[in-house]
Amino acid sequence: MVFDISEVSGIDDYTVKSEKTRQIYYKSDKAFLVINQNTIEVRCDPLLSENLKPKYETVMESRYFGKGGIEIVLANQLSPTELQDLVRLSYNLTT
Repeated sequence: MVFDISEVSGIDDYTVKSEKTRQIYYKSDKAFLVINQNTIEVRCDPLLSENLKPKYETVMESRYFGKGGIEIVLANQLSPTELQDLVRLSYNLTT
């Protein structure tokens, strides 16, 4: 599964920094999304994070954001709509 940010509505301005193995998406110089080869990482509300991690084995604490985010293995456990909602939430949480 490949994640395509262009399919996420409600996201206006952002910049992208491409690194060797990942792309980091920024809103006002703060990251809100990291796309790795098989995972994405997003900022997340702590309560939502604690609900998602036990429910889905493909959701874990983010290596990039730490406790302030989650990393999701793109293994079709979460639907494309759920992934888009999480990216939109991350964008809105980034100030």
